Amino acid sequence: MSNSHSHRQQVSDESTFRDRDTMTNQANSGNNKWLARFQHHSKLLMAWVEPGNFTLYYANDTFCRLTGINAPTGSLQNQGIHLFDLFTNVDAKTLEQLYRRHLLALILRDVYKINHTQWRFLDEPVIATLDNPHGGEPHCVQFWLRSQHLNVERINPEINEFSDIDLSKQPIQQIILNPTWEERLNLDNYQVRGQLLWEGLDVTHQEMIRQLISLLIERDSLLRSEKFRLFEQKMRSLFRADQILLLRVKHQEVKLFTSKDDQIIQTQVYSWDSLEGSHFQEAAQGNQVWRVANLESDFHTEFEQTLFNQGARSLLLIPLTVSSAEAETPSQNLMGMVGLTSDQTHNFDSLDINHACALSPALTAALRQAAQSQFNPIHPAVEWRFLEEAERRSWGLPPEPIVFTDVHPMYGISDIRGSSSERNRSIQADLLSQFNLAMAVVDGANQYQQLPLLQQLRLDLSAYIKQLEKGVMAEAEVTAIQYLRDHLEIYFDYFQDCGDGAVEAVRAYKQACDNPHGCVYTARDRYDRMIYEINEQLRQTWERWQIRMQQIIPHYCDHELTDGIDHMIYAGASINSHFTLFHLHCLRYEQLRAICDCARTCFHIRDRFDNPLQVTHLVLVQETTVDIFHDEQTEKIFDLRSSTRDTRYEIVKKRIDKALDTNTQTRITQPGMLTIVYSTQAEWTEYQQYLRYLAREGWVDSHIEYSTVEKLQGITGLKFARVRILPEFEPAQV
Repeated sequence: MSNSHSHRQQVSDESTFRDRDTMTNQANSGNNKWLARFQHHSKLLMAWVEPGNFTLYYANDTFCRLTGINAPTGSLQNQGIHLFDLFTNVDAKTLEQLYRRHLLALILRDVYKINHTQWRFLDEPVIATLDNPHGGEPHCVQFWLRSQHLNVERINPEINEFSDIDLSKQPIQQIILNPTWEERLNLDNYQVRGQLLWEGLDVTHQEMIRQLISLLIERDSLLRSEKFRLFEQKMRSLFRADQILLLRVKHQEVKLFTSKDDQIIQTQVYSWDSLEGSHFQEAAQGNQVWRVANLESDFHTEFEQTLFNQGARSLLLIPLTVSSAEAETPSQNLMGMVGLTSDQTHNFDSLDINHACALSPALTAALRQAAQSQFNPIHPAVEWRFLEEAERRSWGLPPEPIVFTDVHPMYGISDIRGSSSERNRSIQADLLSQFNLAMAVVDGANQYQQLPLLQQLRLDLSAYIKQLEKGVMAEAEVTAIQYLRDHLEIYFDYFQDCGDGAVEAVRAYKQACDNPHGCVYTARDRYDRMIYEINEQLRQTWERWQIRMQQIIPHYCDHELTDGIDHMIYAGASINSHFTLFHLHCLRYEQLRAICDCARTCFHIRDRFDNPLQVTHLVLVQETTVDIFHDEQTEKIFDLRSSTRDTRYEIVKKRIDKALDTNTQTRITQPGMLTIVYSTQAEWTEYQQYLRYLAREGWVDSHIEYSTVEKLQGITGLKFARVRILPEFEPAQV
């Protein structure tokens, strides 16, 4: 503000100190009750600042709290804090331009005696961003300058910036809307008396809602990673939530999507009937934002039990509906739902409900758009065709099917062997541990006072333990824990008065269950960590190789994580016009190398766990091409066209990892080995060459096992070759 520096030096000291003394006396006077209310109780941010340099002189509690300034009495004299020091997007230049506009109005009023009661530009607000002194999202403050009580005098009357213009004959709108008039001002020639009032209003929530609406109605899909990351971040901040849930309802089927690593993933599929009595159906039937204050005491379905076990303690549900003409379900025209979870009970309040209602139309539009892309980000290699079709439809042209013909399929899988059995064993171990802890509680209480009910409870627990020792299925995970909650834990208050033995047993039980799942979760936690570790490392390994493979030639690739990772590749000239036979062979060889690297990744994980899960690896070969198309009635990006060859390929792909060796009746896949399934001699000749190259590079051993695959649902003639994948430190025996 170099132009105003000398002006500030010329402000009358006597007038300034007199004004300051007056305001200080007012601030310290107990008789001015209005000032106390201004200081302590106003929701507005208010401050008195020096005209021209915007040095803070006085501020109320709200201003100090949001800016992190320590000023118990509101006085900021001699601290040298400027307004533009506090905001990240409002600098000295911006404030000076705003101040010049106000000063122009004052000069017109006090010097030229031109007054106007409708100078709306003086009420034009500015949005400023203020860093949060306590961390978290920054605050958005809408502020105004109040200059009506300032007085302006010209120091040297001989200096007149507007001497060449008769201001009295100029249209007032032309003066105030033309920025050149403000630029004419010589600030050094004016003396400003009084204090400038700065008023602000915290509009963080309103601004965040505005940004969310703007984000949601953008044309590109909500499920693009960067857009979804921003959406999730702003939603969690606005609602103080831990997780975002997206539910898509179609044909009486409910698909649940959550987020992980800024990506949206499908986690579960439920039937609509399985949610009978749930809060989700309550929200849908009422067609209104639904708040669940305490999920622990108020859940009715397995789905809600799962959310509770994952740490959710309160919910906010936003149903998204379509018009009756568009309705596809009988459930109140429900298209889907956005859910927010918190690990705190009573987290969501009426203000959150208001925010959710404001966002509901934009969320509906975004979910509709996301549904059109079937909750799957469109792969870059085929995106051009989807954009082309979207452009056609935007011009009102009839839809055309999105088809890629004569593409070469490449399917592979790294499968965790016996994961379901291992999961059941971990459930069994945890339940036995918890039931034994429960037995200790009952025994402790029995030692204090033998009662028939306690003895019967002990017999029930003993019978449960014997049953658990024989083995468990997944459904026992819910029923057994619920039994303990209904028949043991409800008596803990009584057991606390049953002697030291019972007290200690209750303490041990509670300590073992002190986790987000609310039960003993030691073995399952180990299992979950192993599965997550294997899946995550496999994903990272595969995605690294995919980057290299896309550099060979752009192609479509989709991978899915369940108990391991499986991938599906389609490559051909209909996807990329530069595709050649050389590109195909390069991709096939790179696929094998990537699978081998996935196996080595599993070797590293195996070495870190005492009892690791085993992983098998398979590649399915098919020389003949297939046609793929996008079916808008399903949630898959691509389906195969219904031809004999394509149907055969789909059947084989779904069943091959569990197929048996015709001769030995053992699985064709074995841990640590690469299995290649093929049909023709030409396919084997090509892949035999690849195996020789892999052995030369040290990926696999040179010894190859051969056999045939047992008949699969009417499909015969499949053969397989199997070879051991080598650790990095073991050289191949070529």
